[in-house]
Amino acid sequence: MIPVLKAASIVERACIPLGTERIALPDSINRVLAEDVVADTDLPPFDRAQMDGYALRARDTRKVPVDLVVVGESAAGSGWHHRLKAGEAVRIMTGAPVPSGADTVQKVELTKELNGLVSLIDPVPKKQNIVRKGTEIRKGEVVLRSGALITPEMIATPAAFGYARLRVARRPRVTIIPTGSEIVPFGRKPKRDQIRDSNSVMLKAFCDRAGAASTVLQNVGDELEGLTRTIRAALLNSDIVVTTGGVSVGKYDLTKAAFKKVGARLLFEKVAVKPGKPAVFAVRGKKLLFGLPGNPVSAAVTFHLFVRRAILALQSAGPAPPDRGFAVLNSPLKGNRLRDTYLAATFASSADGKLIAVPLPSAGSADLVAFARAEALIVVPKAMTFAAGDVVEVEFL
Repeated sequence: MIPVLKAASIVERACIPLGTERIALPDSINRVLAEDVVADTDLPPFDRAQMDGYALRARDTRKVPVDLVVVGESAAGSGWHHRLKAGEAVRIMTGAPVPSGADTVQKVELTKELNGLVSLIDPVPKKQNIVRKGTEIRKGEVVLRSGALITPEMIATPAAFGYARLRVARRPRVTIIPTGSEIVPFGRKPKRDQIRDSNSVMLKAFCDRAGAASTVLQNVGDELEGLTRTIRAALLNSDIVVTTGGVSVGKYDLTKAAFKKVGARLLFEKVAVKPGKPAVFAVRGKKLLFGLPGNPVSAAVTFHLFVRRAILALQSAGPAPPDRGFAVLNSPLKGNRLRDTYLAATFASSADGKLIAVPLPSAGSADLVAFARAEALIVVPKAMTFAAGDVVEVEFL
């Protein structure tokens, strides 16, 4: 067995970035940015009103009440482009440019306009209700770094700076091959001694979320030649091939043999991790092959530790490891004597705002019902014990 971190390092070293392509901005969600996004203008590009009211000079309100002459209107998209003089005010709308000469905005609720005059009864301080030019970003500054995974929350940023197209990393092509004669498609009723294929749809969803283009093949039974042919064909159009099941040492565990028959070189075949010990990783040229355990929770954990890492590394995404953080444990935990444990957990919050990690009760590595609620994996290093209230490392799913 090799440690988890060593296995992860082996995976990363085997990953050769796939190159880039330029695509339309709306198509870039869930893709990895392959260029810096740079501001082509200050934002805001002018002094901007924060609310509806009147733009004026603060010095004109030192002695109140006072009436100012309304000389124009500045609306969003249609500013008043003259210089404001003493004793004047300009009606202004939220988001509109503040006229030259004005240094403050009084909100409309504290004013009264009649016959071309606006009355103010309170002094107005300078810089009130104005967002200054360039306070959000300055022209030439980098707003998004290459390597960022583009999210829906992020997409408006390049749009604001004129990026109709973005350079992104090419998506890794992943082929998922379920194995096992006991497995039937999830839409079919299993017969005696059979189970539905739940791993494939789960792994495809994980791949898609990590930015890969994934395909699921039909189940391959426990037959070496058929599995070898399927893997060889999948490698023709894939950057990564992922199999599930058949990675242990039983009579029908054929994945390692099939990897060897297609000319792949095994880089590891046992990892000191619970669950997921039998995980296998191999390479053939630039192609990556992962043999994940058949139990759903084992498959999910080893996907996040290794396959996701490879998908991101092939796209030069940063950081490549799963997102990590820390939380307070709500109950005691005892680590495995020989292996690091990655325990499915959900989150709660304490009255003082602390993030609480709550281990999910589970019947084992096949308990996909319990794992369905998981929000993170609690990292329990081998031979370590934690008490309730201890801070533990978590990997967010």
